[in-house]
Amino acid sequence: MMANLRLHFSLAALLLTGTAAYAEPPKAAVFDFQLADQGMLGPTEADRARLAPLSDLFRSLLKDSGRYEIVSTDPVKEEATKGADLRRCNGCAEEYARKLGADVAITGEIQKVSNLILNINVYVKDLKSGKPEQAYSVDIRGNNDTSFDRGLRYLVKNNLPTP
Repeated sequence: MMANLRLHFSLAALLLTGTAAYAEPPKAAVFDFQLADQGMLGPTEADRARLAPLSDLFRSLLKDSGRYEIVSTDPVKEEATKGADLRRCNGCAEEYARKLGADVAITGEIQKVSNLILNINVYVKDLKSGKPEQAYSVDIRGNNDTSFDRGLRYLVKNNLPTP
């Protein structure tokens, strides 16, 4: 009798543990990176051309990390990119993410201090909790694809917390 009772408790504990380990990750609308105001430098064609591949890599890294289920932003892409600065539009990225059924809105921008000093900035807003937006950043040296690739990988691996 006692052995049966222990077996039932053990199975119940195992089932509860297994269920928690496989909880669905939150759905995230990850918008394309944008360029921060670069002042006198202004963006170059190379700066603009880097945004789409960097955005795709970011989505892939987040998905592969298991942190988020990535929701396509294609349905709002035209509306979200027609001149809107997603960092300074009074919450429009959050509105777009809600339209997409996302739990989290993620935006990012590239800040170019000079051709040697750049920042990759990522902003995460949990739409369900109402907590303030969280900002994450990594500084990179060198305005080239290798620096951006390494910097973004470092940011995802070491700076972004699990939800």
